[in-house]
Amino acid sequence: MDQDLKTSVKGRILQVADLPTLPDVLEEVTRLVEDPDASSEAIAKVISRDQVLSAKVLKMVNSPIYGFPGRISSIQHALVLLGFNVIRGIIISTSVFDMMVLNMKGLWEHSLGCATACNIIARRAGFEDPEEYAVAGLLHDLGKVVTAVQLPDLHSAILKTVRDKDMTYFQAEKDVMGFGHDRINAWLARHWGLPPNIREAMARHHSPHLAEFYKPMACVVHLGDFLVRLFEFGNSGDDQTAYLRPEALMELKFRMSDLDKVMDEMADQFLEVSDVTF
Repeated sequence: MDQDLKTSVKGRILQVADLPTLPDVLEEVTRLVEDPDASSEAIAKVISRDQVLSAKVLKMVNSPIYGFPGRISSIQHALVLLGFNVIRGIIISTSVFDMMVLNMKGLWEHSLGCATACNIIARRAGFEDPEEYAVAGLLHDLGKVVTAVQLPDLHSAILKTVRDKDMTYFQAEKDVMGFGHDRINAWLARHWGLPPNIREAMARHHSPHLAEFYKPMACVVHLGDFLVRLFEFGNSGDDQTAYLRPEALMELKFRMSDLDKVMDEMADQFLEVSDVTF
């Protein structure tokens, strides 16, 4: 694909700012977070003004994904327990939930499954703040939704390529556009001002060995994505088996026995997670 076409595709994707995806509340909250004098109470108050959004956030934080099922009663409580980065990731994902469901059948379930897997993997690897790993898993395929919404012609061509050439969705994206959703994720994450660890995990979940600063998070999302596809929980655009990078297992110091334990835990949680819809 020539450079001009790549540039024009990037331009069309970055018009995502025109989409009614991110609620106004998020901008206001982001400003407050940057103010050292702002309290979690003040931030919670702004989010709580949007009742629909608050209900979605509370439903998500009380799901089994984050490990506090049914115990978080208010937005302020959620902020104190999970931190702003997690809440912001949840607001973004629930805001594009309708688009996911409309444009890519099974992608929401795949994303929830990946978030659940990432939390389990991060805890087993002994990492702090496993909820941040879960949010990176929740957001790891957002680039696919943006292509589906912003560039329906290219999205159709990608799906056709998946069928005709028996490729993964990721390979088909590169075949059709010259780059994949990992690149779109990097643009989006920068555009939305997401923290660098979540940004790198979103951009490097297919190539965790190339992550520069937050390799463990990229490896967790890579492994979570692989395992959730193995389970065939939801659908990420194809029914191929993904490639598991051995470097990811080495980075996390995982043996095959660790994978078995993660998968047992995933199987227990997936029954409950599949109910998280809005």
